Formats: sequence, structure tokens, C-alpha cells
Amino acid sequence: MTTHQNLLGGPEPTHLPENEKAYALLADESATPAQVAADYPTFSLAWAMLADDAYQADRVVESYAYARTGYHRGLDALRRAGWKGHGPVPWSHRGNRGFLRCLAALARAAGTIGESDEAERCWTFLKDSSEEAYTALKQ
Repeated sequence: MTTHQNLLGGPEPTHLPENEKAYALLADESATPAQVAADYPTFSLAWAMLADDAYQADRVVESYAYARTGYHRGLDALRRAGWKGHGPVPWSHRGNRGFLRCLAALARAAGTIGESDEAERCWTFLKDSSEEAYTALKQ
């Protein structure tokens, strides 16, 4: 049974794999996001959490660096999952949220440090990837 039909002929949604061990460490707080990022460097959610924490502490350049790392790790994962450079990356899929959060964190930090072109590109990429993520994360 098919649960998704693409009527526009575009690419199918991409669903990144989920790292249950990394999620569990964060959920039960037995490891910090920094420890999870060190142990699972391809796990974008840990990088997103680090970026958010740094931004909230007014360490914007550090936030930018964390977000960029998670973003690039996420792009690598998307490509491995068959993504061809465009198409939906649903916010509703837990495995995609780390990448999407990194993309939003990168846009936010880029805008704060005056990289307005990069910020706009990132916000557009986020909206094109997931309207739901854009709505949830653009503040």
C-alpha cells in the first residue's frame, strides 16, 4: 500500500536514518550534547542543540560553527539517503529534525553576524525542504 503519492512529479520525501543510541543518551540526559556530538559526529541533532545553547548564551560565532558542522553532516546524510539536492525533507520524521534545526540555526546565526545573503539562502532552503519546519523554527 502506498501512503504517499507525489502528484507533481517531484522527488519523493527523504527520511534520514534515526540513531536510537544517540537519542537515548540525550533523552535520559546521561550525556551532554557535546558528548553525543563527539561520540556520534554524524548526529545533527546534537550539533543543533549545541548551536542553540551557544546562541542563547550570546556566543554567536560558536553557534554558527556548530550549526555549520551539523548542516554539513546532515547534507552528507541526505545524499547517502538518496537526496539529489532538492525535494522534501519532512519535519514530521524525527530523523530529519536535527538537519532542519541546524539549517535554521545556521540561518539565524548568519543573520546575526551580518551574513544576510547566507541567512536568506538558508531560510529559503529550509522553507523549500519543509514548510512545517520553517513555520516551527523561523522566529
